[in-house]
Amino acid sequence: MTMLTRREWHKLIVASLLAGTARRSGQAQTGRAESRIAGVLIGAQSYSFRDRDLQGLIDGMVEVGITSCELWEGHVEPGELRGRDAREELRRWRMTIGLDHFTSIRERFARAGLTLNSYNLSFKDHFSDEEIDRGFEMAKALGVPALTASANVNVIPRVAPRAAHHGIPVAIHNHSRVDPNEYSHPDQFAAAMAQGDGRSIRVNLDIGHYTAANHDPVAYLRDHHEHIVTVHLKDRKRDEGPNTPWGEGDTAIGAVLTLLRDQRWDIPANIEYEYQGGDTVEEMRRCFEFCKRALA
Repeated sequence: MTMLTRREWHKLIVASLLAGTARRSGQAQTGRAESRIAGVLIGAQSYSFRDRDLQGLIDGMVEVGITSCELWEGHVEPGELRGRDAREELRRWRMTIGLDHFTSIRERFARAGLTLNSYNLSFKDHFSDEEIDRGFEMAKALGVPALTASANVNVIPRVAPRAAHHGIPVAIHNHSRVDPNEYSHPDQFAAAMAQGDGRSIRVNLDIGHYTAANHDPVAYLRDHHEHIVTVHLKDRKRDEGPNTPWGEGDTAIGAVLTLLRDQRWDIPANIEYEYQGGDTVEEMRRCFEFCKRALA
């Protein structure tokens, strides 16, 4: 039988008490009701809270009642390094920052009862191969199942094999502007997904931009749902029209949500607040209420 010293015994008691506190705390955190309406997980693209820092984002999500987050790189990286003139400094930061930076962010969300459904890191032509690889290490430290990216078309041949290697898919985000090096057309989605191992490149369908490009997001969701990792919810006018308050544009937000509900496709639908509005929390709450009404 091993005899414990008084110091060792004290350490065991303290550790036991701390573990019990952590378990109770974890139970309280996980007790937060998930923002799932009629089976549809409603999340937030954290770009919606671009006027706030990381803690402001977390506090805002808790206030609105949304529990699932697509985390935008702007809430993770130093703001002063995100300008065009600081590109090399940002590259060095990405390559040298300890991965515990990302682990601690994941833990901050968990303590607030929030989960991360993806990390939005937009791979561009100017990314080095090492920087691309580092993005997947960040994703692993954050504990996310996928990356989303407003990527350049020309960079995907370098991204796809790394996604396959790491086993983390990259979901391509579409815009409405027609450009051979940006994603706006369904044929471009198909060409991207044909690269890699057939599973490494997926789709992050922005239904507002898709509508503004004069495509049908409901039809794309219906026909290609198995390839879609996340959906961005916003309202825009057709013919490259502006972002609008929800219900004032041409985007079939309600039809997309009810299709997700009726078909039971477990695809996070992330609110992306981009129109000109007032207080961010109030606008996000308004969008969330729109989702609740559409799914009622």
